[in-house]
Amino acid sequence: MLQARHLAAVPFENLSVHLREEIVLDERRLADKIVERGRGGFCYELNGAFAALLTSLGFTVAFHEARVLDADGRPGIPYDHMALRVDTADGTGPWLADVGFGDHARFPLLLDGRGDQRDPGGLFRLVPGPADGELDLLRDGTPQFRLDTRPRALSDFEAGCWYHRTSPGSHFTAGLVCSRFTEDGRITLSGRRLVTTVRGERAERALESDAEVLDAYRAHFGIALEKVPEAAVFTAGGPATP
Repeated sequence: MLQARHLAAVPFENLSVHLREEIVLDERRLADKIVERGRGGFCYELNGAFAALLTSLGFTVAFHEARVLDADGRPGIPYDHMALRVDTADGTGPWLADVGFGDHARFPLLLDGRGDQRDPGGLFRLVPGPADGELDLLRDGTPQFRLDTRPRALSDFEAGCWYHRTSPGSHFTAGLVCSRFTEDGRITLSGRRLVTTVRGERAERALESDAEVLDAYRAHFGIALEKVPEAAVFTAGGPATP
């Protein structure tokens, strides 16, 4: 499955936010970042580029706006998250594809399915949301995000992307993260902490030197950096500072 292969190969990361790199929601530039520069990104980038790949392979793809739900079911900002509807030529689906939600479903979910859908990532279920055209995605009974099933354009997500790369209220500005699925778990570099999960067993260790951090980015995520990225500080009404 393309989604599972993508999740294992392309990291979910927010380095551009803290390195003050420009993020442009253009399919060609997003694909160039991942393919030519060997980087990853967050939802707008990963799903934007994945949509371009799927379209080139003959799938019909639509962008959908979603709002991340907290544990109490409260939604985040509009255009908080981007997900994809994928229609296939053989008439199966439609599918909810998503390579930009971090630790999530390994395989696409049936968008029209309302029963439990088992995945290596957990037990997923899509249920009607509070408004017409909305669906709430649950994982093991816990709310994940609220999907608006109306199709959107890639450019519609620019405001959400801007918020998440500039606002102190965004979890993406809170610290550095780089993560991907592995064959038997997940590996994450959070600042200088390397966390590995293998068949449900979690291990964590601190990386003491800059060389160790750079080696971890290169060995585990294929990201070659000249220097160790440092988390920026974001303030309301002002630019990020070192």
